[in-house]
Amino acid sequence: MPRERKFSLKELFKATKELLLINGYEGFTFSLLAERLHVSRGTIYKYYENKDELISDYMINDMHLFLNDLKAIEQYREFSEQFDFLLNTILERKEINQMILIFAQIPNHTTEKAKRNQEVLFQLHQDMYRYLQSFIELGKKEEKLKSHLPDGLILGFIFQSVAIPNHFGITHAEWVQSIKEMIKDGMFNHL
Repeated sequence: MPRERKFSLKELFKATKELLLINGYEGFTFSLLAERLHVSRGTIYKYYENKDELISDYMINDMHLFLNDLKAIEQYREFSEQFDFLLNTILERKEINQMILIFAQIPNHTTEKAKRNQEVLFQLHQDMYRYLQSFIELGKKEEKLKSHLPDGLILGFIFQSVAIPNHFGITHAEWVQSIKEMIKDGMFNHL
């Protein structure tokens, strides 16, 4: 049996993320987590009733970190600089596609805490869109974005570009540049 020791929240969330990326939602267990942290399963159960509470807590923490990173967009004055920053920030999180899929697997009826966490995550997602409203307004003001397109659609399109899987092993730099080009210029030469 692993010896009992304490772990920090940062260590717990790091191990949770690593195991989720390796094993997915279904394969994630407190046994694997306890082994990774060198503690007993009972130690983890002292803090979380089940994996849904832990995973959703981890995701809330990660979303707060992401929103904090996004605040740096304000240091850029021109829309094109903000666009590059936003896309680079999103695409630096290579695992985001997997995490989106994992989040979708968490049942919302396991515990009250897990249910509240999912509501918080939904609200944080909405906050992110509202926070980026000035980015959209700047793009329309500079006439870089088409004024008739709905703001939510523009942001959704940018954020969904992260969900496109790179099945062909294109280098990260080329992948990022290609996504930027497709968002800015489309994929057609001429129609």
